Amino acid sequence: MKVLFLTGPTACGKTEYAIRLAQDYNGEIVSADSMQLYRYMDIGSAKPTAEERAQAKHWLVDEIDPKTPFNVSSYQKKARAYIEEIAGRGKLPIVSGGTGLYINALLYDMDFSAPEGDDAFRQQIWKACGEDPQKVHERLKLLDLEAAKIIHPNNVKRMLRAIERLEHGEAKLAAFADSTKPYPDYDSLLIGLDRDRSELYDRIDCRVDKILAAGLEDEVRRLMDMGFTSSDIAMKGIGYKEVIDCLSEGRPAEEAADLIRKNTRHYARRQLIWLRRYPQMHWVTLEGDAFDEGAYELMQQLIEPWLKNAK
Repeated sequence: MKVLFLTGPTACGKTEYAIRLAQDYNGEIVSADSMQLYRYMDIGSAKPTAEERAQAKHWLVDEIDPKTPFNVSSYQKKARAYIEEIAGRGKLPIVSGGTGLYINALLYDMDFSAPEGDDAFRQQIWKACGEDPQKVHERLKLLDLEAAKIIHPNNVKRMLRAIERLEHGEAKLAAFADSTKPYPDYDSLLIGLDRDRSELYDRIDCRVDKILAAGLEDEVRRLMDMGFTSSDIAMKGIGYKEVIDCLSEGRPAEEAADLIRKNTRHYARRQLIWLRRYPQMHWVTLEGDAFDEGAYELMQQLIEPWLKNAK
């Protein structure tokens, strides 16, 4: 079945183009964003608005309770089921998002049937690092610098799992090394959106200003009132962690702004490092804040022959 992937770094403008593609090619969107899938977390995740979701059907947005355990295996199962359902109704599945491991799980024949790992061993690593995420990240750097560039320092669970696998002799960047066989059910087209680095960073700064003005602090306070803490995986997302740390220390949320900008920029760089590993990716550079019709025409020139080519 034909599956279109539209990806790129955070704040590059994927949502707008995914919606237009869904409208023009009778498609529905399956999110590949690890934060937008959670309920109650609308502002900090820059989730598509109700108006945007009314323009094109979105799946795996606002579906999962933040307290529910959810990993890449869970994502693969749900996303593949949605893709099959969409294609079964004669529509084009459009996977849109920037979470590299989610994209990898759909593109390749990854097997998640192996045990989740040794939780006791991971807890030993955590204790040995003084329960300090930065020290965990430094340990990961020593084992696999490239993996440390990709995994965010706030993603403690994933860092600990990576260290466990590496210290048990697994090859570096195993997510790629073990995933060279394409998933046989998909005829995939990958389009990556990019921007000039300074323009992307300006967009990130504007996004941070907007989410703070839109009420990120109030959203985090509501989540804390619901019982969520910084130890919950969902609350480790960029924006949420920085604000919850400020509030927990009695500081105003505005003090988190610079750190959110910095961490989001670092995340965008890691996304690009990951996505540029795909040799089949077709890169399209966007320019300006308005819808880039020239870039969209380039996407159409890639999509239309691919749709006509039976495979």
